[in-house]
Amino acid sequence: MYPPKSTPRGRGTAINPDNRFAPTRSEAYDDGWEQDVPPTRATEVRFETAKTVLTRNQSPDVGFDRSVNPYRGCEHGCIYCFARPSHAYWDMSPGIDFETRLIAKTNLAERLEQELSKPGYVPQPIALGVNTDAYQPLEREQQLTRQALEVLLRFKHPVHIITKGSLVLRDLDLLVPLAEQRLVSVSVSLTTLDDELKRIMEPRAASPAARLRVLRTLHEAEVPVSVMCAPMIPMVNDMELERMLEAAREAGARSAGYVLLRLPHEVATLFDEWLQEHFPQRAAHVMSLVRQSRGGKEYDSRFGSRMRGEGQFAQLLAQRFQLACKRLGYNRRDQNYGLDCSRFAPPGQQMNLL
Repeated sequence: MYPPKSTPRGRGTAINPDNRFAPTRSEAYDDGWEQDVPPTRATEVRFETAKTVLTRNQSPDVGFDRSVNPYRGCEHGCIYCFARPSHAYWDMSPGIDFETRLIAKTNLAERLEQELSKPGYVPQPIALGVNTDAYQPLEREQQLTRQALEVLLRFKHPVHIITKGSLVLRDLDLLVPLAEQRLVSVSVSLTTLDDELKRIMEPRAASPAARLRVLRTLHEAEVPVSVMCAPMIPMVNDMELERMLEAAREAGARSAGYVLLRLPHEVATLFDEWLQEHFPQRAAHVMSLVRQSRGGKEYDSRFGSRMRGEGQFAQLLAQRFQLACKRLGYNRRDQNYGLDCSRFAPPGQQMNLL
C-alpha cells in the first residue's frame, strides 16, 4: 500500500506502482526527513514507428475481432481504465505514467493502408480506440485518428469508434460520408451525469454534457450512435444507470450497452487508492461488492463473465439495464454494428461504375 497522496488536479492518480514485469520493486519509506512535494507531471509524448497497427483478438465478449489504437497510454486519466496494465509492456507504470508518458504511432495511416492492401485480407469492422481513446487531447495536434479515418474512407472499410472525447465532432466531414455508405458507427462512453464525479474519475475526458452533445450532433448528422455505460461501479455510479440511459436516448442513442467495473492487475491497487482518497467511508463496501461480483476476487478474466460479472449485485444490475432499455425503446445491437463489409475495395481495385 502506498502512503496517502493527494491526486493532482487534472490527473487520475498520484502514484506509480511498479509494473508487474519490473525486475525490482520499490517501497516507500518515511525516514523522517522532510520531502518536497513533487511537481505536477507534465505530459510527455514520444513517437513510434509501428511494425503493425491492426491488433487481432478472439474474445467472444466483444463485438469485433480487430482494432486500431493510434496511441499508447491515454491522457484522459480514467482511474478505472482496464488498459492501464498494457503500459507495463513498455517498461512504464500503469499509474501516472499511463496518463503522462504517451506514445504516438506516427506511421499509423501508412501501415494501416499496407495491411488493408494485403492479398487475401477479409474485411470486418475495425474498432478504433480500445486500449486508448482515439480522441484523447493528444489527437488534436497529432491527428492520427483522422488520418486513419481518411484511409478507411478511401478503402470503404467499416469502422466502429469508441470514445468519450468531444473531439470526434471535428471529423464530421469524414464520418458523414462513411455513414452514408453504412461504414461507421460511434459508441459514446458515459459513466456519470455528475460533473464533480467526472472530474475526479475521468479528469481530462469530456464533460457529461459534452458527451450528450456529441450523441445529439452525430444523430442529427445521421451517423449511427450508441451509448456505453461503462464501467458501472457499485455505490459510485451504478445508481445513475437509468438516468444515463434516459439522457442518452433523448440525445439520439439508438442502442446501449454496459460493462461492470474491471480491475485487472495493477488497476486494483490504483482504484483502491482512489476510493480511499475520495470515498473513504464507503471504500470497503465498494470493494466488497466488486469481489462478490467477481467470484471473491478483485478481477475475474474468464470469458463470459468478465464484462458483466456474476452474483446478486451483477444480476440486479443486468435486470435494471434490460428493463430500462425496454422501457426507453433501445434497439438490440446489430451484428457487425450494422455496418456493410461488402463495399470494401482497396483504391487500386475499385471500379468506377458511373
